[in-house]
Amino acid sequence: MAGHGPLRALDERLGRALATGHLPAGPAEFCADLGNTAVALPVLCVVMVWAGWQGWRDRSKEAPNEGARVRLWLPPLAAGLTLAVVPALVVPLKLWLARPGPPEMAGGAHDGFYPSGHGATAAVAYGVAALLVIRGVRRRRAGRPARLLFAPAVVTVVALLDVAVGLGLVRRGYHWPLDVLGSWCLAAVLLAVWCAVCDRWSGAGAGRAQRR
Repeated sequence: MAGHGPLRALDERLGRALATGHLPAGPAEFCADLGNTAVALPVLCVVMVWAGWQGWRDRSKEAPNEGARVRLWLPPLAAGLTLAVVPALVVPLKLWLARPGPPEMAGGAHDGFYPSGHGATAAVAYGVAALLVIRGVRRRRAGRPARLLFAPAVVTVVALLDVAVGLGLVRRGYHWPLDVLGSWCLAAVLLAVWCAVCDRWSGAGAGRAQRR
């Protein structure tokens, strides 16, 4: 386990190596700050507004379709709720595991550092924003070759962004590597739940089936 298991010594050794490594401190701090709610939330809000506008614009096209009603408002709303769930899950986990942070964080306001709140916030906010953009582009039925390349490109950019945030958090001594890894696992579960909810209750799949 991250708190008291055999991986802890290896994790802390790796964390100290990264914290004292050759990664520039300035860019690392910038990347770590991308996990702040003050940064990630506005980005997600902009994408939510864009997705809502796309849904409103397409509402007249979806209305005549027979079959299940398409709830175009559900994905943006679920995206906001997904990010809101992050602190509700992270804070109890931190209190329960109570893992001490790196030496640079000694004397901080709390002792729980696993999982990383910044890592989870970044992974969920930018991840669900990417999924909203991908869904929106697919709905617009742009050129098929470009659309096939768009989704992998967006996923790659977000994955690299999350890695940069994680490296920044470890390099600046805010978290151990396993803190970040745990936050990514939590984010993966939340993103999977978001996809399941949207696919099950938004009705988009039924709408697409009717247009084929």
